[in-house]
Amino acid sequence: MNIYRDVADKVMAALAALKDEGTLPRDLDLAGVDIQEPRDPAHGDMASNAAMVLARRAGQKSRDIASALAARLEGDEDIASVEVAGPGFLNIRLADARWRQLVGEVAAMGEAFGASDLGAGKRAHVEYVSANPTGPMHVGHCRGAVFGDGLANVLEKAGYKVVREYYVNDAGAQVDKLGRTAYLRYREALGEDIGEIPEGLYPGDYMIPVGAALAKSHGDMLMGETEEEYLPIARKVAIELLLDEIKSDLAKLGVRHDVFFSERALTEGETDQVAAAIEVLRGKGLIYEGRLPRPKGHDEDEWEDRDQTLFRSTEFGDDMDRALMKSDGSYTYFAGDVAYHYNKLQRGFDLYFNVLGADHVGYIPRLKAAVAALSDGKAHFETPVTQLVKVLRDGEPVRMSKRAGTFVALADVVEDVGRDPVRFMMLMRKHDSQLDFDLAKVVEQSKDNPVFYVQYAHARACSIFKTAAEAHPDLDLSPAGLAKADLARLEDEGERDLIKMIARFARVVESAAREREPHRVPFYLYDLASLFHAQYARGNDSPQLRFSQADDPELTAARLTLVHATRVVLSSGLSLLGVQAPDEMR
Repeated sequence: MNIYRDVADKVMAALAALKDEGTLPRDLDLAGVDIQEPRDPAHGDMASNAAMVLARRAGQKSRDIASALAARLEGDEDIASVEVAGPGFLNIRLADARWRQLVGEVAAMGEAFGASDLGAGKRAHVEYVSANPTGPMHVGHCRGAVFGDGLANVLEKAGYKVVREYYVNDAGAQVDKLGRTAYLRYREALGEDIGEIPEGLYPGDYMIPVGAALAKSHGDMLMGETEEEYLPIARKVAIELLLDEIKSDLAKLGVRHDVFFSERALTEGETDQVAAAIEVLRGKGLIYEGRLPRPKGHDEDEWEDRDQTLFRSTEFGDDMDRALMKSDGSYTYFAGDVAYHYNKLQRGFDLYFNVLGADHVGYIPRLKAAVAALSDGKAHFETPVTQLVKVLRDGEPVRMSKRAGTFVALADVVEDVGRDPVRFMMLMRKHDSQLDFDLAKVVEQSKDNPVFYVQYAHARACSIFKTAAEAHPDLDLSPAGLAKADLARLEDEGERDLIKMIARFARVVESAAREREPHRVPFYLYDLASLFHAQYARGNDSPQLRFSQADDPELTAARLTLVHATRVVLSSGLSLLGVQAPDEMR
Protein backbone atom coordinates (compact mmCIF):
# COMPACT_ATOMS: atom_id res chain seq x y z
CA MET A 1 0.00 0.00 0.00
CA ASN A 2 1.48 3.31 -1.16
CA ILE A 3 -0.63 6.42 -0.61
CA TYR A 4 1.53 8.41 -3.02
CA ARG A 5 1.09 5.86 -5.77
CA ASP A 6 -2.65 5.90 -5.07
CA VAL A 7 -2.68 9.65 -5.75
CA ALA A 8 -0.59 9.20 -8.90
CA ASP A 9 -3.06 6.58 -10.11
CA LYS A 10 -5.93 9.00 -9.46
CA VAL A 11 -4.22 11.70 -11.55
CA MET A 12 -3.60 9.28 -14.43
CA ALA A 13 -7.20 8.02 -14.23
CA ALA A 14 -8.47 11.61 -14.36
CA LEU A 15 -6.34 12.29 -17.45
CA ALA A 16 -7.72 9.15 -19.09
CA ALA A 17 -11.27 10.34 -18.31
CA LEU A 18 -10.54 13.73 -19.88
CA LYS A 19 -9.38 11.91 -23.01
CA ASP A 20 -12.48 9.73 -23.08
CA GLU A 21 -14.83 12.71 -22.84
CA GLY A 22 -12.97 14.62 -25.53
CA THR A 23 -11.58 17.40 -23.33
CA LEU A 24 -8.14 16.11 -24.28
CA PRO A 25 -7.26 14.42 -27.60
CA ARG A 26 -8.06 10.71 -27.43
CA ASP A 27 -4.67 9.78 -28.87
CA LEU A 28 -2.75 12.08 -26.50
CA ASP A 29 0.54 10.53 -25.32
CA LEU A 30 0.77 10.79 -21.51
CA ALA A 31 4.50 9.97 -21.38
CA GLY A 32 6.53 12.24 -19.14
CA VAL A 33 3.71 13.07 -16.72
CA ASP A 34 5.27 13.27 -13.26
CA ILE A 35 3.45 13.08 -9.91
CA GLN A 36 5.77 13.57 -6.98
CA GLU A 37 5.93 14.74 -3.39
CA PRO A 38 7.10 18.39 -3.63
CA ARG A 39 10.18 19.53 -1.76
CA ASP A 40 8.29 22.50 -0.32
CA PRO A 41 5.29 21.39 1.83
CA ALA A 42 3.62 24.68 0.92
CA HIS A 43 3.03 23.17 -2.54
CA GLY A 44 0.83 20.42 -1.13
CA ASP A 45 1.22 16.72 -0.44
CA MET A 46 1.68 15.86 -4.13
CA ALA A 47 2.42 17.96 -7.21
CA SER A 48 2.15 17.24 -10.92
CA ASN A 49 3.59 18.74 -14.10
CA ALA A 50 0.91 17.01 -16.22
CA ALA A 51 -0.56 20.16 -17.77
CA MET A 52 2.89 21.59 -18.55
CA VAL A 53 3.98 18.37 -20.27
CA LEU A 54 0.78 17.85 -22.24
CA ALA A 55 -0.03 21.40 -23.37
CA ARG A 56 1.98 21.44 -26.58
CA ARG A 57 0.98 17.88 -27.55
CA ALA A 58 -2.69 18.68 -26.96
CA GLY A 59 -2.55 22.09 -28.64
CA GLN A 60 -4.08 23.65 -25.51
CA LYS A 61 -3.09 26.12 -22.81
CA SER A 62 -1.45 24.45 -19.83
CA ARG A 63 -3.64 26.29 -17.29
CA ASP A 64 -6.77 25.14 -19.11
CA ILE A 65 -5.63 21.52 -18.89
CA ALA A 66 -4.67 21.99 -15.24
CA SER A 67 -8.07 23.50 -14.39
CA ALA A 68 -9.92 20.63 -16.09
CA LEU A 69 -7.76 18.09 -14.27
CA ALA A 70 -8.27 19.87 -10.94
CA ALA A 71 -12.05 19.80 -11.42
CA ARG A 72 -11.90 16.05 -11.96
CA LEU A 73 -9.81 15.42 -8.85
CA GLU A 74 -11.66 17.68 -6.44
CA GLY A 75 -14.61 15.31 -6.33
CA ASP A 76 -12.47 12.55 -4.82
CA GLU A 77 -13.16 12.00 -1.10
CA ASP A 78 -9.48 11.39 -0.39
CA ILE A 79 -8.46 14.78 -1.80
CA ALA A 80 -9.00 17.95 0.22
CA SER A 81 -7.98 20.47 -2.43
CA VAL A 82 -6.30 20.88 -5.81
CA GLU A 83 -4.61 24.18 -6.62
CA VAL A 84 -3.49 25.37 -10.05
CA ALA A 85 -0.25 27.28 -9.59
CA GLY A 86 1.86 29.35 -11.97
CA PRO A 87 1.64 28.36 -15.62
CA GLY A 88 -0.16 25.10 -14.80
CA PHE A 89 1.43 23.16 -11.95
CA LEU A 90 -1.01 21.09 -9.94
CA ASN A 91 -0.70 21.10 -6.13
CA ILE A 92 -2.73 18.38 -4.41
CA ARG A 93 -3.57 18.13 -0.70
CA LEU A 94 -4.99 14.96 0.79
CA ALA A 95 -7.86 14.95 3.25
CA ASP A 96 -6.89 14.64 6.92
CA ALA A 97 -9.16 11.61 7.15
CA ARG A 98 -7.10 9.83 4.50
CA TRP A 99 -3.87 10.44 6.41
CA ARG A 100 -5.43 9.14 9.62
CA GLN A 101 -6.79 6.11 7.82
CA LEU A 102 -3.24 5.24 6.84
CA VAL A 103 -2.29 4.79 10.51
CA GLY A 104 -4.84 2.03 10.89
CA GLU A 105 -3.77 0.42 7.63
CA VAL A 106 -0.12 0.28 8.73
CA ALA A 107 -1.09 -1.11 12.13
CA ALA A 108 -3.13 -3.84 10.44
CA MET A 109 -0.55 -4.70 7.77
CA GLY A 110 2.42 -4.88 10.10
CA GLU A 111 5.75 -5.33 8.36
CA ALA A 112 3.99 -6.07 5.07
CA PHE A 113 3.55 -2.30 4.83
CA GLY A 114 6.04 -0.81 2.41
CA ALA A 115 6.14 -3.87 0.18
CA SER A 116 5.80 -3.06 -3.50
CA ASP A 117 4.98 -4.74 -6.79
CA LEU A 118 7.65 -2.69 -8.56
CA GLY A 119 9.61 -5.85 -9.37
CA ALA A 120 6.48 -7.69 -10.47
CA GLY A 121 8.08 -11.03 -9.60
CA LYS A 122 11.08 -10.53 -11.89
CA ARG A 123 14.13 -12.65 -11.03
CA ALA A 124 17.18 -10.72 -9.89
CA HIS A 125 20.65 -12.22 -9.44
CA VAL A 126 22.89 -10.36 -7.00
CA GLU A 127 26.52 -11.42 -6.76
CA TYR A 128 28.43 -9.79 -3.94
CA VAL A 129 31.56 -10.21 -1.83
CA SER A 130 33.16 -12.99 -3.92
CA ALA A 131 36.43 -12.47 -2.05
CA ASN A 132 39.25 -14.84 -2.90
CA PRO A 133 39.40 -17.62 -0.27
CA THR A 134 43.01 -16.75 0.44
CA GLY A 135 42.59 -15.02 3.79
CA PRO A 136 40.20 -13.42 6.25
CA MET A 137 37.75 -10.83 5.02
CA HIS A 138 38.72 -7.18 5.49
CA VAL A 139 36.62 -4.02 5.91
CA GLY A 140 36.58 -3.45 2.14
CA HIS A 141 34.85 -6.80 1.75
CA CYS A 142 32.62 -5.78 4.64
CA ARG A 143 31.24 -2.79 2.78
CA GLY A 144 30.57 -4.80 -0.36
CA ALA A 145 28.91 -7.53 1.71
CA VAL A 146 26.62 -5.13 3.54
CA PHE A 147 25.74 -3.17 0.41
CA GLY A 148 25.01 -6.32 -1.59
CA ASP A 149 22.88 -7.73 1.22
CA GLY A 150 21.04 -4.42 1.65
CA LEU A 151 20.43 -4.14 -2.10
CA ALA A 152 19.04 -7.69 -2.18
CA ASN A 153 16.77 -6.85 0.77
CA VAL A 154 15.23 -3.75 -0.80
CA LEU A 155 14.82 -5.53 -4.13
CA GLU A 156 12.90 -8.30 -2.36
CA LYS A 157 10.76 -5.76 -0.50
CA ALA A 158 10.02 -4.12 -3.85
CA GLY A 159 8.70 -7.35 -5.35
CA TYR A 160 11.73 -8.97 -7.00
CA LYS A 161 12.64 -12.64 -6.54
CA VAL A 162 16.29 -12.46 -5.56
CA VAL A 163 19.08 -15.03 -5.66
CA ARG A 164 22.16 -14.06 -3.63
CA GLU A 165 25.41 -15.56 -4.86
CA TYR A 166 29.06 -15.73 -3.87
CA TYR A 167 31.56 -16.59 -6.60
CA VAL A 168 34.39 -18.60 -5.02
CA ASN A 169 37.65 -17.86 -6.83
CA ASP A 170 39.17 -21.23 -6.03
CA ALA A 171 41.27 -21.60 -9.17
CA GLY A 172 44.21 -19.79 -10.68
CA ALA A 173 47.57 -18.46 -9.60
CA GLN A 174 46.44 -16.87 -6.32
CA VAL A 175 45.11 -20.23 -5.10
CA ASP A 176 48.36 -21.97 -6.04
CA LYS A 177 50.17 -19.32 -4.00
CA LEU A 178 47.82 -20.13 -1.13
CA GLY A 179 48.70 -23.83 -1.40
CA ARG A 180 52.43 -23.07 -1.30
CA THR A 181 51.93 -20.90 1.80
CA ALA A 182 49.88 -23.64 3.46
CA TYR A 183 52.65 -26.18 2.76
CA LEU A 184 55.22 -23.85 4.29
CA ARG A 185 53.09 -23.47 7.44
CA TYR A 186 52.62 -27.26 7.41
CA ARG A 187 56.35 -27.73 7.62
CA GLU A 188 56.42 -25.18 10.44
CA ALA A 189 53.70 -27.11 12.28
CA LEU A 190 55.89 -30.21 12.09
CA GLY A 191 58.74 -28.38 13.81
CA GLU A 192 60.75 -26.91 10.92
CA ASP A 193 62.11 -23.37 11.28
CA ILE A 194 60.81 -21.73 8.10
CA GLY A 195 62.13 -18.23 8.86
CA GLU A 196 60.44 -15.26 7.19
CA ILE A 197 57.60 -15.92 4.79
CA PRO A 198 59.04 -15.42 1.29
CA GLU A 199 57.82 -12.45 -0.72
CA GLY A 200 54.91 -13.39 -2.95
CA LEU A 201 53.29 -15.72 -0.42
CA TYR A 202 50.67 -14.86 2.24
CA PRO A 203 52.44 -13.61 5.41
CA GLY A 204 49.50 -13.31 7.83
CA ASP A 205 49.37 -15.43 10.98
CA TYR A 206 45.95 -16.68 9.84
CA MET A 207 47.83 -19.29 7.79
CA ILE A 208 49.34 -20.91 10.92
CA PRO A 209 46.11 -22.84 11.76
CA VAL A 210 45.90 -23.93 8.12
CA GLY A 211 49.35 -25.51 8.37
CA ALA A 212 48.40 -27.11 11.67
CA ALA A 213 45.24 -28.59 10.13
CA LEU A 214 47.24 -29.98 7.23
CA ALA A 215 49.69 -31.56 9.65
CA LYS A 216 46.84 -33.07 11.69
CA SER A 217 45.10 -34.58 8.65
CA HIS A 218 48.19 -35.84 6.80
CA GLY A 219 50.88 -36.22 9.40
CA ASP A 220 54.36 -36.07 7.86
CA MET A 221 53.41 -37.87 4.66
CA LEU A 222 53.75 -34.68 2.56
CA MET A 223 57.24 -33.83 3.79
CA GLY A 224 59.74 -34.00 0.97
CA GLU A 225 57.06 -34.40 -1.71
CA THR A 226 57.27 -32.48 -4.98
CA GLU A 227 55.03 -29.50 -5.58
CA GLU A 228 53.10 -31.55 -8.08
CA GLU A 229 52.23 -33.97 -5.28
CA TYR A 230 51.63 -31.69 -2.30
CA LEU A 231 50.07 -28.65 -3.97
CA PRO A 232 46.57 -30.07 -4.78
CA ILE A 233 46.27 -31.41 -1.21
CA ALA A 234 47.54 -28.25 0.51
CA ARG A 235 45.41 -26.07 -1.74
CA LYS A 236 42.22 -28.06 -1.03
CA VAL A 237 42.68 -28.01 2.74
CA ALA A 238 43.49 -24.29 2.74
CA ILE A 239 40.50 -23.35 0.58
CA GLU A 240 38.07 -25.38 2.70
CA LEU A 241 39.29 -23.91 5.96
CA LEU A 242 39.46 -20.32 4.76
CA LEU A 243 36.10 -20.52 3.01
CA ASP A 244 34.60 -21.80 6.26
CA GLU A 245 36.17 -18.81 8.00
CA ILE A 246 34.74 -16.45 5.38
CA LYS A 247 31.29 -17.95 5.88
CA SER A 248 31.72 -17.53 9.63
CA ASP A 249 32.68 -13.87 9.17
CA LEU A 250 29.66 -13.31 6.93
CA ALA A 251 27.40 -14.94 9.52
CA LYS A 252 28.76 -12.60 12.20
CA LEU A 253 27.82 -9.73 9.91
CA GLY A 254 24.37 -11.20 9.24
CA VAL A 255 25.09 -11.59 5.53
CA ARG A 256 23.70 -14.62 3.74
CA HIS A 257 24.03 -16.17 0.30
CA ASP A 258 21.81 -18.69 -1.41
CA VAL A 259 24.56 -20.03 -3.66
CA PHE A 260 28.33 -20.46 -3.36
CA PHE A 261 29.54 -21.05 -6.91
CA SER A 262 32.98 -22.61 -7.37
CA GLU A 263 35.21 -21.29 -10.15
CA ARG A 264 36.89 -24.70 -10.25
CA ALA A 265 33.53 -26.27 -11.14
CA LEU A 266 33.65 -24.46 -14.48
CA THR A 267 36.36 -26.77 -15.75
CA GLU A 268 36.16 -29.82 -13.49
CA GLY A 269 32.58 -30.83 -14.16
CA GLU A 270 31.24 -33.05 -16.92
CA THR A 271 31.48 -30.11 -19.32
CA ASP A 272 34.31 -27.62 -19.70
CA GLN A 273 32.14 -24.54 -19.33
CA VAL A 274 34.99 -22.20 -20.23
CA ALA A 275 35.51 -23.93 -23.56
CA ALA A 276 31.74 -23.92 -24.15
CA ALA A 277 31.48 -20.16 -23.56
CA ILE A 278 34.41 -19.50 -25.91
CA GLU A 279 32.71 -21.59 -28.58
CA VAL A 280 29.52 -19.56 -28.19
CA LEU A 281 31.50 -16.40 -28.83
CA ARG A 282 33.30 -18.08 -31.71
CA GLY A 283 29.94 -18.96 -33.26
CA LYS A 284 29.05 -15.27 -33.15
CA GLY A 285 32.24 -14.38 -35.03
CA LEU A 286 33.75 -12.71 -31.95
CA ILE A 287 36.89 -14.86 -31.52
CA TYR A 288 40.16 -14.54 -33.44
CA GLU A 289 43.84 -15.33 -33.12
CA GLY A 290 45.98 -12.25 -32.74
CA ARG A 291 48.37 -10.18 -30.69
CA LEU A 292 47.73 -7.50 -28.12
CA PRO A 293 49.75 -4.33 -27.55
CA ARG A 294 52.03 -4.27 -24.52
CA PRO A 295 50.01 -3.22 -21.44
CA LYS A 296 50.98 -0.07 -19.60
CA GLY A 297 53.41 -0.74 -16.78
CA HIS A 298 55.07 -3.74 -18.43
CA ASP A 299 58.73 -3.40 -19.38
CA GLU A 300 59.46 -4.21 -22.98
CA ASP A 301 62.04 -6.80 -21.91
CA GLU A 302 59.44 -8.62 -19.76
CA TRP A 303 56.64 -8.54 -22.34
CA GLU A 304 56.20 -11.52 -24.62
CA ASP A 305 54.58 -10.58 -27.91
CA ARG A 306 52.68 -13.74 -28.82
CA ASP A 307 49.58 -15.01 -30.56
CA GLN A 308 46.57 -15.50 -28.29
CA THR A 309 42.90 -16.37 -28.60
CA LEU A 310 41.17 -12.99 -28.38
CA PHE A 311 37.61 -11.80 -27.79
CA ARG A 312 36.41 -8.80 -29.82
CA SER A 313 35.33 -6.89 -26.71
CA THR A 314 35.93 -3.52 -28.40
CA GLU A 315 32.77 -4.16 -30.42
CA PHE A 316 30.88 -3.81 -27.12
CA GLY A 317 32.50 -0.71 -25.71
CA ASP A 318 35.73 -2.05 -24.21
CA ASP A 319 38.95 -0.13 -24.87
CA MET A 320 40.81 -3.19 -26.18
CA ASP A 321 40.17 -6.79 -27.17
CA ARG A 322 40.74 -9.34 -24.41
CA ALA A 323 42.68 -12.59 -24.29
CA LEU A 324 40.77 -15.76 -23.41
CA MET A 325 43.50 -18.32 -24.10
CA LYS A 326 47.26 -18.04 -23.90
CA SER A 327 49.63 -19.31 -26.59
CA ASP A 328 50.13 -22.53 -24.57
CA GLY A 329 46.39 -23.26 -24.67
CA SER A 330 45.68 -22.41 -21.01
CA TYR A 331 42.80 -20.13 -20.07
CA THR A 332 43.24 -16.58 -18.89
CA TYR A 333 41.61 -15.36 -15.68
CA PHE A 334 39.10 -13.44 -17.76
CA ALA A 335 38.05 -16.60 -19.60
CA GLY A 336 36.75 -17.99 -16.30
CA ASP A 337 34.73 -14.82 -15.74
CA VAL A 338 33.24 -15.12 -19.23
CA ALA A 339 32.20 -18.72 -18.54
CA TYR A 340 30.76 -17.82 -15.14
CA HIS A 341 28.60 -15.07 -16.59
CA TYR A 342 27.49 -17.37 -19.38
CA ASN A 343 26.41 -19.82 -16.66
CA LYS A 344 24.42 -17.02 -14.99
CA LEU A 345 22.72 -16.12 -18.27
CA GLN A 346 21.71 -19.72 -18.83
CA ARG A 347 19.93 -19.67 -15.48
CA GLY A 348 17.55 -17.09 -16.92
CA PHE A 349 17.42 -14.04 -14.63
CA ASP A 350 15.78 -10.75 -15.57
CA LEU A 351 18.38 -8.58 -13.85
CA TYR A 352 22.02 -9.19 -12.97
CA PHE A 353 24.05 -7.27 -10.40
CA ASN A 354 27.78 -7.65 -9.79
CA VAL A 355 28.77 -5.71 -6.67
CA LEU A 356 32.44 -4.84 -7.12
CA GLY A 357 35.10 -3.19 -4.98
CA ALA A 358 36.92 -0.02 -5.98
CA ASP A 359 39.95 -2.07 -7.10
CA HIS A 360 37.86 -3.73 -9.83
CA VAL A 361 36.60 -0.61 -11.60
CA GLY A 362 38.93 -1.20 -14.54
CA TYR A 363 37.46 -4.66 -15.00
CA ILE A 364 33.91 -3.45 -15.62
CA PRO A 365 34.09 -2.66 -19.38
CA ARG A 366 35.30 -6.18 -20.27
CA LEU A 367 32.62 -7.79 -18.06
CA LYS A 368 29.89 -5.70 -19.65
CA ALA A 369 31.28 -6.54 -23.08
CA ALA A 370 31.20 -10.27 -22.32
CA VAL A 371 27.63 -10.17 -21.00
CA ALA A 372 26.44 -8.06 -23.95
CA ALA A 373 28.08 -10.44 -26.43
CA LEU A 374 26.78 -13.61 -24.80
CA SER A 375 23.22 -12.28 -24.42
CA ASP A 376 23.07 -10.44 -27.77
CA GLY A 377 22.69 -7.23 -25.77
CA LYS A 378 19.50 -8.42 -24.07
CA ALA A 379 20.72 -8.95 -20.49
CA HIS A 380 20.17 -6.21 -17.93
CA PHE A 381 23.56 -6.12 -16.23
CA GLU A 382 24.65 -3.61 -13.56
CA THR A 383 27.96 -3.27 -11.72
CA PRO A 384 27.62 -1.10 -8.59
CA VAL A 385 31.02 -0.23 -7.10
CA THR A 386 31.66 0.17 -3.38
CA GLN A 387 34.37 2.62 -2.46
CA LEU A 388 37.10 2.32 0.14
CA VAL A 389 36.62 2.28 3.91
CA LYS A 390 39.03 3.98 6.30
CA VAL A 391 38.79 2.55 9.83
CA LEU A 392 39.43 5.09 12.59
CA ARG A 393 39.23 5.31 16.35
CA ASP A 394 38.62 8.82 17.67
CA GLY A 395 39.82 10.14 14.33
CA GLU A 396 43.07 8.13 14.25
CA PRO A 397 43.73 5.26 11.81
CA VAL A 398 43.37 1.78 13.30
CA ARG A 399 46.49 -0.37 13.13
CA MET A 400 46.47 -3.60 11.15
CA SER A 401 46.29 -6.82 13.10
CA LYS A 402 49.22 -9.19 13.09
CA ARG A 403 46.85 -12.02 12.32
CA ALA A 404 45.51 -10.39 9.16
CA GLY A 405 48.89 -9.16 8.11
CA THR A 406 48.22 -6.18 5.87
CA PHE A 407 44.61 -5.14 6.52
CA VAL A 408 41.93 -4.54 9.14
CA ALA A 409 39.96 -7.77 9.44
CA LEU A 410 36.17 -7.71 9.20
CA ALA A 411 35.79 -10.02 12.20
CA ASP A 412 37.89 -7.67 14.35
CA VAL A 413 35.64 -4.72 13.52
CA VAL A 414 32.42 -6.65 14.21
CA GLU A 415 33.84 -8.00 17.48
CA ASP A 416 34.87 -4.46 18.50
CA VAL A 417 31.57 -2.59 17.93
CA GLY A 418 28.92 -5.18 17.10
CA ARG A 419 27.04 -6.13 13.95
CA ASP A 420 24.34 -3.46 14.06
CA PRO A 421 26.59 -0.36 14.02
CA VAL A 422 28.70 -1.87 11.25
CA ARG A 423 25.75 -2.62 9.00
CA PHE A 424 23.87 0.60 9.67
CA MET A 425 26.84 2.91 9.14
CA MET A 426 28.14 1.00 6.13
CA LEU A 427 24.76 1.52 4.49
CA MET A 428 24.20 5.12 5.57
CA ARG A 429 26.84 6.49 3.21
CA LYS A 430 26.20 6.13 -0.55
CA HIS A 431 28.12 3.09 -1.73
CA ASP A 432 30.18 4.91 -4.37
CA SER A 433 31.61 7.47 -1.95
CA GLN A 434 34.50 6.82 0.45
CA LEU A 435 33.64 6.09 4.06
CA ASP A 436 35.41 7.01 7.30
CA PHE A 437 34.28 4.45 9.87
CA ASP A 438 35.10 5.59 13.41
CA LEU A 439 34.91 2.74 15.93
CA ALA A 440 34.41 5.15 18.83
CA LYS A 441 31.68 7.25 17.23
CA VAL A 442 29.45 4.31 16.21
CA VAL A 443 28.95 3.16 19.80
CA GLU A 444 28.12 6.56 21.28
CA GLN A 445 24.69 6.78 22.88
CA SER A 446 23.65 10.10 21.41
CA LYS A 447 21.65 11.71 18.62
CA ASP A 448 24.92 12.05 16.72
CA ASN A 449 25.08 8.26 16.43
CA PRO A 450 22.35 7.40 13.90
CA VAL A 451 22.11 3.68 14.67
CA PHE A 452 21.65 4.31 18.40
CA TYR A 453 19.14 7.08 17.70
CA VAL A 454 16.98 4.90 15.45
CA GLN A 455 17.15 1.80 17.65
CA TYR A 456 16.34 3.92 20.69
CA ALA A 457 13.21 5.21 18.91
CA HIS A 458 11.98 1.63 18.49
CA ALA A 459 12.81 0.80 22.12
CA ARG A 460 11.02 3.96 23.25
CA ALA A 461 7.91 2.98 21.28
CA CYS A 462 7.95 -0.42 22.98
CA SER A 463 8.37 1.23 26.38
CA ILE A 464 5.42 3.57 25.73
CA PHE A 465 3.26 0.55 24.98
CA LYS A 466 4.36 -1.27 28.11
CA THR A 467 3.72 1.75 30.33
CA ALA A 468 0.33 2.44 28.71
CA ALA A 469 -0.74 -1.16 29.18
CA GLU A 470 -0.04 -0.83 32.91
CA ALA A 471 -1.87 2.50 33.13
CA HIS A 472 -4.87 1.29 31.10
CA PRO A 473 -5.38 -2.38 31.99
CA ASP A 474 -8.85 -2.36 30.40
CA LEU A 475 -7.58 -1.02 27.07
CA ASP A 476 -7.26 -3.61 24.28
CA LEU A 477 -3.84 -2.92 22.74
CA SER A 478 -3.83 -5.96 20.48
CA PRO A 479 -3.83 -5.37 16.69
CA ALA A 480 -7.57 -6.13 16.70
CA GLY A 481 -8.13 -3.68 19.53
CA LEU A 482 -6.07 -0.94 17.90
CA ALA A 483 -8.06 -1.40 14.69
CA LYS A 484 -11.11 -0.07 16.55
CA ALA A 485 -9.37 3.14 17.66
CA ASP A 486 -11.00 6.45 16.71
CA LEU A 487 -8.18 7.90 14.61
CA ALA A 488 -10.12 11.16 14.15
CA ARG A 489 -8.73 12.05 17.58
CA LEU A 490 -5.27 12.49 16.01
CA GLU A 491 -5.55 16.23 15.52
CA ASP A 492 -2.14 17.57 16.60
CA GLU A 493 0.21 19.00 13.96
CA GLY A 494 3.11 16.86 15.23
CA GLU A 495 0.96 13.76 14.90
CA ARG A 496 0.11 14.71 11.31
CA ASP A 497 3.79 15.20 10.49
CA LEU A 498 4.60 11.80 11.96
CA ILE A 499 1.81 10.15 9.93
CA LYS A 500 3.11 11.68 6.70
CA MET A 501 6.62 10.45 7.47
CA ILE A 502 5.30 6.94 8.09
CA ALA A 503 3.49 7.06 4.74
CA ARG A 504 6.74 7.98 3.01
CA PHE A 505 8.30 4.59 3.83
CA ALA A 506 6.62 2.90 0.87
CA ARG A 507 8.09 5.51 -1.50
CA VAL A 508 11.52 5.15 0.07
CA VAL A 509 11.51 1.38 -0.47
CA GLU A 510 10.54 1.78 -4.13
CA SER A 511 13.08 4.52 -4.79
CA ALA A 512 15.86 2.56 -3.01
CA ALA A 513 15.12 -0.44 -5.22
CA ARG A 514 14.66 1.55 -8.42
CA GLU A 515 17.85 3.60 -7.97
CA ARG A 516 19.85 0.73 -6.38
CA GLU A 517 20.48 2.93 -3.34
CA PRO A 518 19.76 1.15 -0.05
CA HIS A 519 21.35 4.11 1.79
CA ARG A 520 18.01 5.90 1.39
CA VAL A 521 16.54 3.62 4.05
CA PRO A 522 18.80 4.56 7.01
CA PHE A 523 18.46 8.25 6.15
CA TYR A 524 14.69 7.88 6.17
CA LEU A 525 14.72 5.95 9.46
CA TYR A 526 16.76 8.71 11.08
CA ASP A 527 14.18 11.29 9.96
CA LEU A 528 11.33 9.13 11.25
CA ALA A 529 13.09 8.62 14.58
CA SER A 530 13.68 12.38 14.85
CA LEU A 531 9.97 13.18 14.45
CA PHE A 532 8.99 10.46 16.91
CA HIS A 533 11.49 11.63 19.55
CA ALA A 534 10.35 15.22 18.98
CA GLN A 535 6.68 14.33 19.53
CA TYR A 536 7.64 12.47 22.71
CA ALA A 537 9.57 15.53 23.92
CA ARG A 538 6.57 17.78 23.21
CA GLY A 539 4.58 15.58 25.55
CA ASN A 540 7.13 16.22 28.29
CA ASP A 541 6.58 19.96 27.89
CA SER A 542 2.81 19.75 27.31
CA PRO A 543 1.16 16.88 29.20
CA GLN A 544 -1.96 17.02 26.98
CA LEU A 545 0.22 15.83 24.07
CA ARG A 546 1.50 12.70 25.82
CA PHE A 547 0.75 9.42 24.10
CA SER A 548 -0.99 8.06 27.21
CA GLN A 549 -3.81 10.12 28.76
CA ALA A 550 -5.01 8.81 32.13
CA ASP A 551 -8.50 10.31 31.81
CA ASP A 552 -9.03 9.72 28.08
CA PRO A 553 -8.66 6.08 27.03
CA GLU A 554 -10.12 6.81 23.59
CA LEU A 555 -7.42 9.36 22.79
CA THR A 556 -4.80 7.03 24.28
CA ALA A 557 -5.91 4.23 21.95
CA ALA A 558 -5.65 6.50 18.90
CA ARG A 559 -2.18 7.72 19.85
CA LEU A 560 -0.97 4.24 20.67
CA THR A 561 -2.09 3.12 17.22
CA LEU A 562 0.18 5.85 15.85
CA VAL A 563 3.01 4.65 18.12
CA HIS A 564 2.47 1.09 16.91
CA ALA A 565 2.55 2.19 13.25
CA THR A 566 5.81 4.03 13.95
CA ARG A 567 7.23 0.94 15.63
CA VAL A 568 6.20 -1.25 12.69
CA VAL A 569 7.97 0.96 10.16
CA LEU A 570 11.11 1.32 12.29
CA SER A 571 11.30 -2.45 12.68
CA SER A 572 10.64 -3.09 8.99
CA GLY A 573 13.21 -0.53 7.89
CA LEU A 574 15.86 -1.86 10.27
CA SER A 575 15.24 -5.39 8.99
CA LEU A 576 16.02 -4.17 5.46
CA LEU A 577 19.39 -3.04 6.80
CA GLY A 578 19.93 -6.32 8.64
CA VAL A 579 19.87 -4.41 11.96
CA GLN A 580 18.00 -5.47 15.10
CA ALA A 581 14.99 -3.53 16.40
CA PRO A 582 15.46 -3.81 20.20
CA ASP A 583 12.53 -3.69 22.61
CA GLU A 584 14.74 -1.98 25.18
CA MET A 585 18.13 -0.23 25.34
CA ARG A 586 20.61 -0.52 28.19
